[in-house]
Amino acid sequence: MIDRLSDPSRPVRGFDVVVVGAGPGGEVAAGRLAEAGLEVAIVEDRKVGGECSYWACMPSKALLRPGELLAEVRRVPGTAEAVTGPLDRAAVLRRRDEVINGLDDSAQLPWLEERGITLFRGWGRLAGERRVVVGDETLEARRAVILAGGTTPALPPIDGLADARPWTNREATTAPAVPATLVVIGGGVVGAEMSQAYCSLGARVILIEGERRLLPREEVFACEQVTDSLVEQGVDVRTGQKATSVHRDGDSVVVTLGDGSTVSGDELLVAAGRTPQTSGLGLESVGIEPGGYVEVDAHGRVPGIDWLYVVGDLNGRAAFTHMAKYQAAIAADHLLGKDMAAEHLADAAGSPRVIFTDPQVAAVGHTTATAREAGLRVRVVDLPTSGNAGGSFYGRGARGTSRFLIDEERGVIVGATITGSEVADFLHAATIAIVGEVPLTRLRHAIPAFPTRSEIWLYLFNELGL
Repeated sequence: MIDRLSDPSRPVRGFDVVVVGAGPGGEVAAGRLAEAGLEVAIVEDRKVGGECSYWACMPSKALLRPGELLAEVRRVPGTAEAVTGPLDRAAVLRRRDEVINGLDDSAQLPWLEERGITLFRGWGRLAGERRVVVGDETLEARRAVILAGGTTPALPPIDGLADARPWTNREATTAPAVPATLVVIGGGVVGAEMSQAYCSLGARVILIEGERRLLPREEVFACEQVTDSLVEQGVDVRTGQKATSVHRDGDSVVVTLGDGSTVSGDELLVAAGRTPQTSGLGLESVGIEPGGYVEVDAHGRVPGIDWLYVVGDLNGRAAFTHMAKYQAAIAADHLLGKDMAAEHLADAAGSPRVIFTDPQVAAVGHTTATAREAGLRVRVVDLPTSGNAGGSFYGRGARGTSRFLIDEERGVIVGATITGSEVADFLHAATIAIVGEVPLTRLRHAIPAFPTRSEIWLYLFNELGL
């Protein structure tokens, strides 16, 4: 019997590089290589632009932003009195649909065409050394294959869950209507953000988290501020409660908790983590066991396979869109004979990250817990985010704390967590300070403008006696 994948009669098309996955990481890698003159193919079975553009980052922020803005407006005297009534749900959903272009990726294609990148629609899988099979075609890479796939939502082993037709992030971010009641399992980033979004759109939301607190990877104070805010907005937050079974009862979904109590809703969102999408990629054809993250070196290359690179979520270093792009640039430059990899890569635990709740949580580098685990001797400095002149122009009573972790041996910042209204763009200054390992004695001369909330840096220097 002829092995269909190795059948010599199958047509073979040659390219310098074959990229599997046209999400942000795949697009950056393919574009960088094509602009350098290489012949590049990119393979995508869903949407060019990937999960982030259509089912994650972009639609979720489109759903969150109106409620976040309305909450801030209602805290500001003068505008608070002028704003009445709830959000226009239909308008919010229309804008969300505009942001994701109605789940049509045709607007992404000219970018590929302008760079001479050949797109293959379908599932791509390795079929031995430097070969990728997609549909009825075999693509052969003269120089390298880059795997830039992502992750899929994890469904925990809860009795009845799979048969209850639960939402994942995909259904939550693209739903055509707002359910009357939404039950959310999982208090991580997706669970917290979608709980806030749907609450702001008028749904009754019940958020179930099996651990003692939400956002377990971030600073405790950030978790507490977000939790308090969600409760005040109307979310029924139940921590320390595990779902033990789920079943559909007509148009409702019923969740049984560990204490025997039940909650029900029109829809159930499962936000319990992600699983690397390595099954079906043909990894076993090159000696890699599928099912987990793929180990890579500092350049994104698989050890022992000099032609195979893995960037983005599949390598497990940092599951963020911006990190996939960063890793893709490193891999592409390595293929082009350059070396962008630094001694301390900015991914892994040091990745910048933002949770777009109200208050927002913007963090980079270590938390207090991870610094302790790393054996660092740090000084913790906490400041009120709006406790300065610039804060006078933001809403009264808005929560916000800025925590800086100072490595006392080296005199540099190794971690920062900033909470507050609209603080996402605060993060880059902290990222530069941490990744650049800028000595505090030099950083002291980067003077923040008055009156802005960036004066948290000036207050930090004062606290340190600089």
